[in-house]
Amino acid sequence: MRLTAEFWVQAYLARLRLEGIPAFVVAHGDDTAGAVLVKMNTLDGQARAFQRRFDLQTGARVWSVLTEGNEAEVDVSVARQREFDPDLWVVEVEDRAGRHLLDDPGLA
Repeated sequence: MRLTAEFWVQAYLARLRLEGIPAFVVAHGDDTAGAVLVKMNTLDGQARAFQRRFDLQTGARVWSVLTEGNEAEVDVSVARQREFDPDLWVVEVEDRAGRHLLDDPGLA
């Protein structure tokens, strides 16, 4: 059974809060089936956007970089993704060290 998008986002935000990493929902997608995009803002003008995908070799769900670079350019890419998928959730994480916890167990 898959978790709903809303449940996953709330759990992710709680995990980030426990680590003292600021994060907030930029775009609220579909509560049950919306995809989630995570924007990592390192507060130095740079950013990365991550999306979840299936690894065809292992069958696992993994996070991969959708785009990275100047924050304004990443924001344009994120906006473009929202145009294609209005059900998309966007979570922005702000951490100078670039911690996003997406590689931690249980977040794929």
